[in-house]
Amino acid sequence: MNIHEYQGKEVLRSYGVSVPNGQVAYSAKEAVDVAKQLESSVYVVKAQIHAGGRGKAGGVKIAKNLDEVRTYAEEILGKTLVTHQTGPEGKEVKRLLIEEGCDIDKEYYVGLVLDRVTSRVVMMASEEGGTEIEEVAEHSPEKIFKEVIDPAVGLQGYQARRLAFNMNIPKKQVNKAVKFMLGLYKVFIEKDASIAEINPLVTTGDGNVMALDAKLNFDPNALYRHKDIQELRDLDEEDAKEIEASKYELSYIALEGNIGCMVNGAGLAMATMDIIKHYGGDPANFLDVGGGATAEKVTEAFKIILSDKNVKGIYVNIFGGIMKCDVIAEGVVEATKQVGLEIPLVVRLEGTNVDQGKQILKDSGLNITAAESMADGAEKIVSLVK
Repeated sequence: MNIHEYQGKEVLRSYGVSVPNGQVAYSAKEAVDVAKQLESSVYVVKAQIHAGGRGKAGGVKIAKNLDEVRTYAEEILGKTLVTHQTGPEGKEVKRLLIEEGCDIDKEYYVGLVLDRVTSRVVMMASEEGGTEIEEVAEHSPEKIFKEVIDPAVGLQGYQARRLAFNMNIPKKQVNKAVKFMLGLYKVFIEKDASIAEINPLVTTGDGNVMALDAKLNFDPNALYRHKDIQELRDLDEEDAKEIEASKYELSYIALEGNIGCMVNGAGLAMATMDIIKHYGGDPANFLDVGGGATAEKVTEAFKIILSDKNVKGIYVNIFGGIMKCDVIAEGVVEATKQVGLEIPLVVRLEGTNVDQGKQILKDSGLNITAAESMADGAEKIVSLVK
């Protein structure tokens, strides 16, 4: 789960991690009111969307007075920002972070991620702050330093100190940088984060070390432990179909193709998308109905797939183990009747009660194309859509 920058900074502040003073604003008037409360001669007006690259897209402005705060707020609010992370459709700005200006001396990068190779959390740091870490990795990989963290003891002071020296933090600010990193690690672990990225981390003219920007993502499977984080969810920033799917415990991710997929099991779903691509098709979604789907779940899954106007055909690929093929077949028939399906539908069933499932589809009298194998089904749906 993603949260906004201002929310991430509030979480960091609660752990004693240094961040600039600022507040969220939903209108130009609120933006000015927030600025008035800040003891600063310069203000930063920042668009709040779940995407990076806001500055390059015109979503970050430096205001030298309250009139400029109002002007920039009016300019950015309601604007659709298109960045490298939003896709061509962009995201509409509905809230702003109004923040005090900062006397920046130097910019750095610090981030925490889970390294799946070592199965451990890794802290990465670089003196190339303000630049996407992917660009640094490509052009200056020698400037990225890493510390693999032992989960039994956590991030150690000597590791943070080594990172601070390697990334050339000024000696007089090393202790503050170490404190910052230890606090960031504590947030990452205690809040079950999946990513904690501070870009840039800055040293300031008055000797401080603080997060000028903050990106925190959280493991959705651990949110039941963190009601405070769950409350930070901004549904306006998420795909409406994905929100609807989560209500029925369906794993759904929207893609850009035209063949809707309904599958049980993440591995089978990935294989299904691959084989559709192999036969020249383009998946419109990843949808895993899970191992214990009911007829109701299947019906809702159909409705969610069809809410995507780009879908021109649907491929149902079910391997019935825990899930029984006759239950899926009943759901497919019920869903087809409810939504008045007018686009091609190919169904491949295999596993528990497969013969009963196939008979239910056959007896339905509906225009459903049966497939004998995963490849056969993929080939048929691609052909029908074309």
